[in-house]
Amino acid sequence: MRRTENCDFRILIMRMSITYVALWLAMIAGSLTADAHEAVRCVMYLTGQHVVVPSDRHLVDSVTHVVLAFMRSDVFNVDKTPAEFPLFTSVAETRQKFNADTKIMVAIGGWGDAGFEEAARDDASRKRWVNHVKAMVDQTGADGIDIDWEYPGGNRDDYKLNPNSQREWEIPAFMLLLQELRSALGEEKLLSIAVPALERDLMAFTNSTIPTIVDQVDFISVMTYDMMNRRDKVVKHHSGVADSWEAMKRYIDRGAPPHKLNFGLGYYAKWFMTEQCDSQHPLGCRTQLLEDPANGADLGKTAAFSWHDEVPVELANSIGKAHAHGRYYEDGSYGYWDDEEKRWWSYDTPRTIKAKVPRLLGELQLGGVFAWGLGEDAPHFTHLKATVDGIRDLRGDHDAMKDEL
Repeated sequence: MRRTENCDFRILIMRMSITYVALWLAMIAGSLTADAHEAVRCVMYLTGQHVVVPSDRHLVDSVTHVVLAFMRSDVFNVDKTPAEFPLFTSVAETRQKFNADTKIMVAIGGWGDAGFEEAARDDASRKRWVNHVKAMVDQTGADGIDIDWEYPGGNRDDYKLNPNSQREWEIPAFMLLLQELRSALGEEKLLSIAVPALERDLMAFTNSTIPTIVDQVDFISVMTYDMMNRRDKVVKHHSGVADSWEAMKRYIDRGAPPHKLNFGLGYYAKWFMTEQCDSQHPLGCRTQLLEDPANGADLGKTAAFSWHDEVPVELANSIGKAHAHGRYYEDGSYGYWDDEEKRWWSYDTPRTIKAKVPRLLGELQLGGVFAWGLGEDAPHFTHLKATVDGIRDLRGDHDAMKDEL
């Protein structure tokens, strides 16, 4: 063989090798993507206010985790382990209603809960609290716990009376409490946390703290709802698509692995009283005074109700108009300003949810989605169906039932 032919042959072999390597890498990447989609979490809070589970097995079997909410945190601030732990239902009873592979967890805390400060105060109190939590998990047979401390470091329900400066100690104490919990529960039990979405509430979730936090937990549920609340002074979406994306991106930018993050959905509607707004451009319009400036108390100018609740008579006409005449904004969020009552409505429709799932799970490669709460979407479960369908559409699995999301 002449030198030129030999050279051409080597080039051909090299090109073939590069092609095979590229194909192999593509197959690996595709496999990893498929595996990631298979592992998507679909987490549902089951609350004591709405203990309703859908009868549709297609929906029920799509739920990967059920979180029973809530058990108060002060239950564990005692010297002697309680003989029983109060909860609106049992883990065993709940387990019977779901797929055998569905994880059943217990949420501790919630908005207004005041027991975490005592629990986290020092090494002795942390150990006492954690030992009782471990006893509860063993007694109930739960697959793990979800910590809902709202919020370590401040901006609690009493933030006007107890300023954040008095709660700075809670930030390192929160991390120590999580470390103690992980040590006691071991790797066989799940440990998750529910965390705020708004920048103003992220005192405990920074570039320096998040790497430590994520080492202790299996997943983090970011509450991308109630992002408009009585502390706000202008109209915005309470669970907007773009706002949710930005909230999740903040956690990623601060060191949270995307696969450990769940974004949140609120299966309920919220309303806020406003000043006079431009009906075509209500976003940014000033609200009426929503909270007492002295003590932070609710002034009755904003509220919410779930799809399972009976619509209050005085709101029936207004929300009817919101359903009929509300609009989808550029990012896919939904809202309506009632010009007669000066009332802003904000909620997710099934269409909004289907816009969120590919944008957040797909673009950001998040590990899952969760909702507050399962029974809140009864009796029709249209928002749950949109959530499940959104995940399946993202996976490209339109026909086959999947064994585990």
